[in-house]
Amino acid sequence: MRKHIYLVVMMAGWGLPMMAQQKTAARPLYEARDLTAENMFSVNIEGPNFDKAGNFYVVNFEKDGTIGKINTHTGSGEVFVTLPDSSVANGIHFNSKGTMFLPDFINHNVLTINMKTKKVSVFVHSNKFNQPNDLCINRKDQIFVSDPKWANNTGQLWRIDANRTPVLLEANMGTTNGIELSPDEKTLYVNESVQRKIWKYDVDDAGNISHKTLFATFPDFGFDGMKCDKAGNLYIARWGKGVIAVMSPQGALIREVPLKGKQCSNLVFGDKDGKTVYVTLQDRKCVETFRVAIAGRRITN
Repeated sequence: MRKHIYLVVMMAGWGLPMMAQQKTAARPLYEARDLTAENMFSVNIEGPNFDKAGNFYVVNFEKDGTIGKINTHTGSGEVFVTLPDSSVANGIHFNSKGTMFLPDFINHNVLTINMKTKKVSVFVHSNKFNQPNDLCINRKDQIFVSDPKWANNTGQLWRIDANRTPVLLEANMGTTNGIELSPDEKTLYVNESVQRKIWKYDVDDAGNISHKTLFATFPDFGFDGMKCDKAGNLYIARWGKGVIAVMSPQGALIREVPLKGKQCSNLVFGDKDGKTVYVTLQDRKCVETFRVAIAGRRITN
C-alpha cells in the first residue's frame, strides 16, 4: 500500500509540470501573447535573456538603470540590480561561466554583474566607444559589440577578448545595432538600423572577421536585436513595423511574425525546449511571447 500511495503521489507530482509543458507545447505557433502587463518597464526596455538556471531578466524594469527579474509564469517582476553611476544597460548577455554582461550606452562601458553577490563591475571602458548597444558572446567567451553613434547615424564593430582589450574590427559603418553569431559561430551578422542593411562576415578561430557581404536589405522601417535558431535562421526585430522577420541562412524571408506592439527592440529564445521567443516592446513597455518550431541556437536554461 505504501508503495502504491508513493507512486500515486509521484505521478501526481509529475503530472503538473508535464501538463504545463504540454500546455506550452500546444500553443499555436507564431501567435504573440502578452507575458507582462503594459508599462512595467521604461521606454528603453531591451535585452531579454535567461541565465543557466532559467531565470529571466530584462533591462530597465520600472525605470532606466535597473535589471528586472521576471517570472515567466505570472509575468510579475522585481528589481534584481540597480546600476551605479547613472549607467543604463541596453542588453543582457551571459558568458560560459554564467557572468552577466551589459552594454552601458551612457558611460561607454561593458559592465559585468556577479550573479551571487550582485556586484557591478566595469569589464571594459573605452573613450573610443560611442554607445555600446548590443553584444553576442561565443563559446570562447569573446565578445562582439555593436557600437552606434545615433547622432550622426554611424557605427563601429568591436571584439573584446579575455584580456579585456577592445579590438576595433570595423569603423565607418552605418548605425550598428543588432548583432548575432550563427550556430557554428563561423558567421557574424550585424545590422544597421537607419540604413536598413544586414551584413554578414566570416569569422575565423581567432575571432577575426573577413569577407563582408550584404545579407539583406529592407525598404522600410528599422532593425533592432537579432537571434539565430539552431537551423541558422535569423530572427530580426523590425522596429516600427511590429514584426519579427525570420530569414534563412541564404537570406530568403521565411515569414514575419506579427506582434501586438510596433517598437520591438530585442528577443531571446527560452523555456526548457528553447522554442518560446520572448520579445521586448518599447511602445507598450512590456514583453510578448510566441512559440516556434525550431529551438534557439543556444538554450541557456
